[in-house]
Amino acid sequence: MTDLTAIPVQSADGTPTDLSPYAGQVLLIVNTASKCGFTPQYEGLEALYRKYKDRGFAVLAFPCNQFGAQEPGDAEEIASFCRLTYDVTFPVYAKIDVNGADAAPLFRHLKKEAKGVLGSEAIKWNFTKFLVGRSGNVVERYAPTTAPDAIAKDIERLL
Repeated sequence: MTDLTAIPVQSADGTPTDLSPYAGQVLLIVNTASKCGFTPQYEGLEALYRKYKDRGFAVLAFPCNQFGAQEPGDAEEIASFCRLTYDVTFPVYAKIDVNGADAAPLFRHLKKEAKGVLGSEAIKWNFTKFLVGRSGNVVERYAPTTAPDAIAKDIERLL
């Protein structure tokens, strides 16, 4: 089994890192975009983060421009948008690809562990969410249409 927290990622400024600071926590990992119809979900994601962060929960956002070019900004623009528009305080990482040959290793792992509709691994749109348990196992995959507050019961069960 792959240790999810050891998979390489990049911080918003492009610095190589991993998710080891989140080992043992419940995670909600989301591919995000600033100009998407689902972008207002940032508000609900932030509410979840604030409600549960002191109990070992984190939301981790990975901006992606693969769907309708809805994340055109650079790291500074994305961070500013998230902070100023939705008061986001959870980590927002570097922009990535979630599908195709250049898909980030983290999302290749998440998609393999929690397939979508009809067993598809491909992510269909922005704001696909993956819930990860404390042991690093991928517990559930949620569609972009799933509102963050609808996930609260599942988070509570894992905390």
